[in-house]
Amino acid sequence: MGSTTRRRRLVSLLGVTALAVTAGGALACPAGAATNVDFATHCIPPAVAGIPPIDGTTTANVSVDNTSPKVGDTVTVTYKVVKPAASNPTAISLPADIMTPTGKVALGGAQTGSVTVAGPKKNDPVAGNAAFPGFEMTGTFKVTAPGAITLSPGDYNIHTSYILELDTPCTVTNPPAPVSETVTATDANPVNERDISLGSASGKPGDSVTVTGSKFTPGATVTLAGRSGAAQTADTATATADSSGAFSGSLVVNDKTTTGVVAFEGSAYSDAKGAGPKAYVVIDDTPIPAGSQKLTSKVNAGSLSMTQAGDSVGLSAVDYGTGGASNGDLNKVTVKDFRGGPAGWSLTGKVTDFTGPGAKIDAGALSWTPACATKAGSPSTCQAGSPGTVGSSGATLASTPNGTLTGGEFTADAKLVLNVPAFTPPGSYSGVLTLTLS
Repeated sequence: MGSTTRRRRLVSLLGVTALAVTAGGALACPAGAATNVDFATHCIPPAVAGIPPIDGTTTANVSVDNTSPKVGDTVTVTYKVVKPAASNPTAISLPADIMTPTGKVALGGAQTGSVTVAGPKKNDPVAGNAAFPGFEMTGTFKVTAPGAITLSPGDYNIHTSYILELDTPCTVTNPPAPVSETVTATDANPVNERDISLGSASGKPGDSVTVTGSKFTPGATVTLAGRSGAAQTADTATATADSSGAFSGSLVVNDKTTTGVVAFEGSAYSDAKGAGPKAYVVIDDTPIPAGSQKLTSKVNAGSLSMTQAGDSVGLSAVDYGTGGASNGDLNKVTVKDFRGGPAGWSLTGKVTDFTGPGAKIDAGALSWTPACATKAGSPSTCQAGSPGTVGSSGATLASTPNGTLTGGEFTADAKLVLNVPAFTPPGSYSGVLTLTLS
């Protein structure tokens, strides 16, 4: 966003009564048929148990809520351990709801890395030295590349909280484990990463400014041009991108109305193959004729700010045993962009888990349908974010694009839905939604 970017954070407390988590674990995402895979696992019992490591076989599967995401989408992952390799390391029977599982899901193919997943403290009683029951863990990841992305179950840990706090970590003996799920990501609108910078932000008529660029097509002829508002001036020059897509060129600026400089491939500037505008001001040093007076006025740049209509949202109640959609409306947010210049803005939100009496509802259960409006006369036009999951990774509520001249006043809000599983213990559950403007 540049040096003029200002960040503001406002927090909304989301509250709801009579909610519920499924007996099997954290929020389960709607998924297709999951493929069970078996893999060798090395588990290390707690030292207090006095028993050697366990080498066994884990049966598990991985599923997702969206097998055909787009780049930029957030995908919810469910890692289900059908049969753990480990067992209760002691002869002491363990009561219900003392096991908390955590783990990793390995990503491969078009996108590599891992997804951290976690489950609730939820289990049936476990007899002494008996096998641990199965469990589910959930997490999310943001799609960053198009293509086939594979998901394989990874290491997991079983934490027990009874008399002592004990961990039983289990690792994949020969990683990665077999692939259990594959998603195919698409990129309908490739991101234009072309960028330029100027050697100076101002000059006299006839001065030259150095323009450097990156991420252009290697070997491409790049046109450098002045801009006066939305119109291109007569000041142009060319440069050639090297094998890495970088270039350096010089543009002589004569037009006194110049407000910025752009660079582009092809015969004319486009958002797909251009970069800029970067602000540039021509300092008019033309001598004042005798008997004349030069009149000068200045418009001061303001700031980027936001306010919200309230800091608490009451979601509708649902019934124990039924669960379902707990609905509400986000408090209206007003954004004022009085900076001027070419930078747009983005308003994003992310939410914590919803905590309540002895249970929690995962952050991934909250979704929204954003809306925004633009005040008449504003140079920019507000764009609402896509409907979908908010979650702990976050999502876009509203934004405006970069442009020759941006700014204005805008309002943004959203319809909220918390997807509550059927048998969450009755009570009030609250999460914090944080909005960030940048």
